[in-house]
Amino acid sequence: MNDIVNSVLLGIVEGLTEFLPVSSTGHLLVAERFLNLPGERWDAFTVIIQLGAILAVVAIYWRKFWDVLVGLPSSPDARRFALGILIAFIPSVIGGVLLKKWIDRVLLDPGYALPVIAASWIVGGLLILLLERLAPRPRYLDGDKLPLWTAFQIGLFQVLSIVFPGTSRSGATILGAELIGVERSAATVFTFYLAVPTMLGATVFELYKKGALLTRADTTNIAVGFVVSFIVAYFVIRGFLAIVGRYGLKPFGWYRIAAGLALIGALALGW
Repeated sequence: MNDIVNSVLLGIVEGLTEFLPVSSTGHLLVAERFLNLPGERWDAFTVIIQLGAILAVVAIYWRKFWDVLVGLPSSPDARRFALGILIAFIPSVIGGVLLKKWIDRVLLDPGYALPVIAASWIVGGLLILLLERLAPRPRYLDGDKLPLWTAFQIGLFQVLSIVFPGTSRSGATILGAELIGVERSAATVFTFYLAVPTMLGATVFELYKKGALLTRADTTNIAVGFVVSFIVAYFVIRGFLAIVGRYGLKPFGWYRIAAGLALIGALALGW
C-alpha cells in the first residue's frame, strides 16, 4: 500500500511539473529523496511515468497528430511538420546517448544531485526573468509551421535539460525559441509536440536498460503513476497555455528561485 501511495504522489509531481518550466526531473528526484525511495527501480519508474504526461499532449492535440499521420503520403504541410519535429528531436538523441553515463555518474550522484538541482533551479529562474526581457520581437507566430532550421535550433536548446538536471526541458525550449524569434504561445505548443518523441524515446531507452529489474509489483506501481500523471498533466497543459499567454514565464522564474533557495536551506539544515 505504501508503494501505491508513493506512486500516486510521484504521478502528481510528474503531471504538475512535466510541462511547466520548473524541471520535472528535478522535482521527481527531490520527491524520491523526500520519500526515501532510492534505487534503480524507482529511478526507472520516474522516467517511465513521464510517458503518461506525454500522452496527455496526444489526447489534447489528437486532431493535429491524426491529420499529420493521415496526411504524410499526400500533404506537404504534414511532411514538413513531421520533419520539423524529427529534426528538433535529433540533438536530444545524440546528446542523451553521448552524455547519459557521465550525467548519471557525476551530476546525479547522490552526493551531488540535490545541490546541482538547487543551483539549476536558481540559475534557471534568474535566466527566465532576464531573458524574457531580452527576447526579440517574434517573427514566427505559428508553432505548426516553423522553418526547419528554427526547429533544429530549438532542439539544441532542449539538450541543455539533458546536460544539467533541474534545467527544465520545457523551459529551455520555450525560452530558447523566444530568443530566436518564435512567439511565446507558438513556442509553447511546439514544445508540447516535441515532448512526445523525446519522452517516448527516453521511456523506451529506460525500459531497455532496466526493464529486467522491474517486478510485477513495479508494473502495478508504474500503471498507477502513469494514469495519475496523465490526468494531472491533461489539466496542467490547458492551464499553462492560459498563464503563458497572459503572464509569460516570469511567475515560474520566481518559483524556481524560491524552490532553489528552499532546497539549499533544507540541505544546510542536514536533510
